Amino acid sequence: MKPVFYTVGLLAAILLMSYNIPNTNNLNKDLTMENSKKQDSVLRHVVLFKFKANTSKEDIAKVEAAFSALPSKIPQIVGYEWGTNNSPEGLDKGFTHCFFLTFNSEEDRAIYLPHPDHKAFGAVLTPHLEDVTVVDYWTK
Repeated sequence: MKPVFYTVGLLAAILLMSYNIPNTNNLNKDLTMENSKKQDSVLRHVVLFKFKANTSKEDIAKVEAAFSALPSKIPQIVGYEWGTNNSPEGLDKGFTHCFFLTFNSEEDRAIYLPHPDHKAFGAVLTPHLEDVTVVDYWTK
């Protein structure tokens, strides 16, 4: 009877110990995925505009064109898209335009912000701008 208890006890101990041994294959896979995420992460710069009520469609079109020209003038912008709000929720608070820029680094964004072409765009925009919201984030 004692050999049976010893055998069962030994098997139980082995099973319990096996649960505490880290699976290095999954650990390496998790580390590889984490490193991949870091390498693939980019900095997004999201800009929302609310135009003054008396801004003409022509002036808004000039702002759109001036912003859309920035990626061809500032090489640090690696991605660009924009659009106008069409959300049915009614939560836009008057913001009609969203511009979405992508940078590879905070250093690239730091070059963009004071860039002369970005400043020139600001001169086109400012007379028509009632409000702006900017959110920057690193992708996950």
